[in-house]
Amino acid sequence: MARQLSIAVDQSVYDPNVKPTQQALAQIEQAGAAGADLLLLKELHNGPYFCQRQSTAEFDRATVLDQANLQLLCDAARKANVVVVSSLFERRQSGLYHNTAVVIDRDGSVAGKYRKMHIPDDPGYHEKFYFTPGDTGFRPIDTSIGRLGVLICWDQWFPEAARLMALAGAEVLLYPTAIGYDPVDPEDEQSRQLQAWQTVQRGHAVANGLPIAVANRCGFEQDPGGSSGIEFWGHSFVCGPQGEFLAHAEHNKPELLLAQIDLERSESVRRIWPFLRDRRIDQYGDLLKRSID
Repeated sequence: MARQLSIAVDQSVYDPNVKPTQQALAQIEQAGAAGADLLLLKELHNGPYFCQRQSTAEFDRATVLDQANLQLLCDAARKANVVVVSSLFERRQSGLYHNTAVVIDRDGSVAGKYRKMHIPDDPGYHEKFYFTPGDTGFRPIDTSIGRLGVLICWDQWFPEAARLMALAGAEVLLYPTAIGYDPVDPEDEQSRQLQAWQTVQRGHAVANGLPIAVANRCGFEQDPGGSSGIEFWGHSFVCGPQGEFLAHAEHNKPELLLAQIDLERSESVRRIWPFLRDRRIDQYGDLLKRSID
């Protein structure tokens, strides 16, 4: 019998006139009303994408992820009967901060956390200034609806992260994301970047025989430091274990994307494409080297 999972994916614009927590609570309520089992919120949903510049004042946005500070989200998840994947700026202790996904189960309990492992440092994405690389490892989080392989944004470019989640028993890969164009880039370059982003993640689905859901920000966010800002491209999507699109959001349009996933399809796909069977683990030792000289 098919195990159907109904997923809601948050593609939304940061609105400085709306309290971000209230926006998240409204989305949880909307996902529950739509019959979703799971809501995937975008990366760092509780505010603007502040990493466009380096400023020590931005550390004031970080939150200790204890029960008191998560209570509103936990209560909303329980009321809506929805598993929520929430991406937040975590203050672990003074001088130690993470980009962290918190998974809240349908009963309002915290099922687990994942701390972003790969931290970018590119123009407009100064995340190494803010975030310490994660120490949770690539371990799925067990919930009432299945084993969730949660990864965050820059992690989505690394096949090793998806593979390790798959080997550890993840049933679906989830990527809260904040990625977009530099508005000064020509249209052909913007198109190549978007297509590469979609292709690499669909490749993870194919290589591991797993469904994937991606929640991206959308809309323009100005850089307070004076650069050209970022046009977050949206295009959130859900795909099946052969990389096939199950649902796809539009460019730069807020949307709560809904999709149905059959979790049992991974078994049938892996039987016809047994990549895990044919891996030559005895020959992969060099993958642990920075370079092969």
